[in-house]
Amino acid sequence: MTASPKVSDADFVTLFQTVGATELAKRLHVSLRNVHRRRTSIERRLNIRIIAPNGGASGTKISPRKEYPHRVDLEVKDGNVIIASDAHYWPGPRSCAHRGLVHFCKELKPRAVILNGDVIDAPQISRHPPIGWEKRPQLSDEIETAKERLHEIELAAFKAEKVWTLGNHDARFETRLASVAPEYAKIHGMHLHDNFPNWRSAWSAWINDDVVVKHRFRGGMHAPHNNTIWSGKTIITGHLHSAKVTPFDDYDGTRYGVDGGCIADTDAKAFIDYTEDNPKNWRSAFVVLTFVDGALLQPELVLKWDDEHVQFRGKLVKV
Repeated sequence: MTASPKVSDADFVTLFQTVGATELAKRLHVSLRNVHRRRTSIERRLNIRIIAPNGGASGTKISPRKEYPHRVDLEVKDGNVIIASDAHYWPGPRSCAHRGLVHFCKELKPRAVILNGDVIDAPQISRHPPIGWEKRPQLSDEIETAKERLHEIELAAFKAEKVWTLGNHDARFETRLASVAPEYAKIHGMHLHDNFPNWRSAWSAWINDDVVVKHRFRGGMHAPHNNTIWSGKTIITGHLHSAKVTPFDDYDGTRYGVDGGCIADTDAKAFIDYTEDNPKNWRSAFVVLTFVDGALLQPELVLKWDDEHVQFRGKLVKV
């Protein structure tokens, strides 16, 4: 059974974008699953994106939306949260880790998906000068590519809460506007999140008040260890692209410092020139958190194995 055939596609889209999936299911007297199935079917047939109003996902509580929230609070009793950092999306083929992310969003049906900063690269509006005659993509092309990639994640994890914790590269978008055109500050479209209405943006996401997700904190090769010591929390960061899980025990028990690696391939075009062909202690990966009765199990990494496989829990998964 699909969402009521008495409702046209046009009316379905209007209602979905106005009242959201849960309320629409009530009005049509169908299941939430059927509403999402029809949404996906319409999106594929008409090649459009159906944007839901901002709200919480089933099984996940979230704090009220603010225009410039510094933090998103999540409560997850049981299930998974997937955290992916440093996509640096450029026009071109999808990275292996991105394909893996989409695959595991479908398989694990996470309660939340968190993009932990640097979703875009934005080299054209960087404060750093160009290196030689390097070719940089237009910012508009980066934004369109990011929209496509995030829409793939949305379709794969349509019931999950979607959060974007901002990174330093993401911040370039508004920093540039604020410096050259501050009079546009409060006009819709001048903020990065205006282009991604299905994602809640903040500097950090807190899960059960025990786990902090933010793009960066301490620096250096021992950052995951230092992050958990100085924060007093399990903390998942990106920025350094190193992909590692570091346990830390004290009288309060075990907590973890986690570097989530990068969704981008480590040899991506975005990195070629500024790394000057130096060896990089980086890994293409993302993080899976598992909660049981509100408690966090040891965080796990999904790591790129080769151009067609990721590794997870001792198995290779083709993506």
